[in-house]
Amino acid sequence: QVQLVESGGGLVQAGGSLRLSCAASGRTFCSYGMGWFRQAPGKEREFVAAISRSGGSLSFPDSVKGRFTISRDNAKNTVYLQMNSLKPEDTAVYYCAATRLFVAGSPREYDYWGQGTQVTVSS
Repeated sequence: QVQLVESGGGLVQAGGSLRLSCAASGRTFCSYGMGWFRQAPGKEREFVAAISRSGGSLSFPDSVKGRFTISRDNAKNTVYLQMNSLKPEDTAVYYCAATRLFVAGSPREYDYWGQGTQVTVSS
């Protein structure tokens, strides 16, 4: 069992940056691939970033590639999402999730989810 708690969301102007954190409970954090997803009102949950257990493999969709990066600190049981050059269309609730797979891009491939943190980008 893994419990995930996101933090770091907030209101930022377009072009600004935010860093989200996701703290995981348990001693098996390094056994899970981790991912970030987002969901805007009326839209499906969207893949944002994924990182493998060791942090050696990363995956991003084209919509955030070059602007967002994901990292993890297994000693602190924490995964991060650094978001730069934010756009109004990045506004959503951001969720972190854990998967037993190596790296995964579909919400259905993830086993545990956090409660989400709101990110709002003003124009």
